[in-house]
Amino acid sequence: MDAVVFDLDGVLVDSERTWDEVRRSVVAAHGGVWADGTTRALQGMSTPEWARHLVDELGVELTADEVAEVVIDGMRQRYAEGPPIIAGGPEAVRAVGERYPVAIASSSPPVLIQAFLEATSLTGLVRVALSSQQVDAGKPAPDVYLEAARQLGVDAANCAAVEDTTNGLKSALAAGMTVYAVPNPHFPPDPEVLERTQVLADITELPAALDA
Repeated sequence: MDAVVFDLDGVLVDSERTWDEVRRSVVAAHGGVWADGTTRALQGMSTPEWARHLVDELGVELTADEVAEVVIDGMRQRYAEGPPIIAGGPEAVRAVGERYPVAIASSSPPVLIQAFLEATSLTGLVRVALSSQQVDAGKPAPDVYLEAARQLGVDAANCAAVEDTTNGLKSALAAGMTVYAVPNPHFPPDPEVLERTQVLADITELPAALDA
């Protein structure tokens, strides 16, 4: 193993439900209608992708840029007192970072990734912090994981990835990484995708699992 790449939402920050709540409120406030399956569909999309989806598929009466601005501002407000950090997450990153180069490959916009790094004092340890809006396609496409490996200077096939949702797991698997799943309890991943990963009960098990 040459490096470890962490997802953020649902792995290190308990924010998947917050994203869902904020997006639903924006859709309701601006003429859209939330559709069945939307929550799962949006997970892993980059900011331009989910913003466009809310306009084109759900009928939100804003431009995609306006949707992105309103939703991200809502998330900033939720993060005002600090991101909802998952217990043991920062400690796991530090433990892993003592032995491997580490990166974050997230669907969150850069401003929220930076808020997490600053709140946990991990800025100096995490060598690459990448948002899927900085690559061509969001998850489940492999782009963000491949680019994280490239910026770390390692082969993606020699990296471990840590994910929690179906689209995130698909993304890391498509990049050819060894994938450790910490299944999201609120949005459980598809069992057939989970079977292709090494499943952990929680993030604190990761350092030991990498030695197994």
